[in-house]
Amino acid sequence: MKHCEALLIGGSAGSLEVLLKLLPGLKPALSFSIILVLHRKPGKDDILTNLLAARTEMMVKEVEEKEKMLPGTLYIAPPNYHLLIENDRTFSLDASEKVNFSRPSIDVTFESAAEVFGENLACLLLSGANSDGTAGLQAVKKSAGLALVQNPSSAVVDFMPQSALAHVNVDAVLNPIEMADYINKMA
Repeated sequence: MKHCEALLIGGSAGSLEVLLKLLPGLKPALSFSIILVLHRKPGKDDILTNLLAARTEMMVKEVEEKEKMLPGTLYIAPPNYHLLIENDRTFSLDASEKVNFSRPSIDVTFESAAEVFGENLACLLLSGANSDGTAGLQAVKKSAGLALVQNPSSAVVDFMPQSALAHVNVDAVLNPIEMADYINKMA
């Protein structure tokens, strides 16, 4: 990877614990955006945003339609929408059918980002109970981006990282304790 423009992190059951360990170790002035796509219940609440903001000096916010991506900012996909990234580096929210029983779907966002960022994209797949994220990581690899997966043995629910490892030639398998350093070095 020459220059990271965006890091996408996807996760489901068991991924919040990883994020709470990872965020305090990240440099607040990263040269790229971080976009979180987590499976969560529909409804408007700021609990997740506030919880994550308390763990980092980065700006943390839920994505808004047509918002422009900024470096050093942690964006959270809102519940009940698929999150797409447009060529002009803005976000688009889509309420179409669920993918892998999920909206937002990790696959949808990873695939959208792979088209836009190509080799300047890194995607990290965390703990979870279905195969969402596997097809997305395949698209990332096809676009010469970086595919990262949580070590299944460190995952609360290992199905999601296990599925990715079975179907994608990933660039690194990381334990939660190694993730912040790895991400900081991409800056």
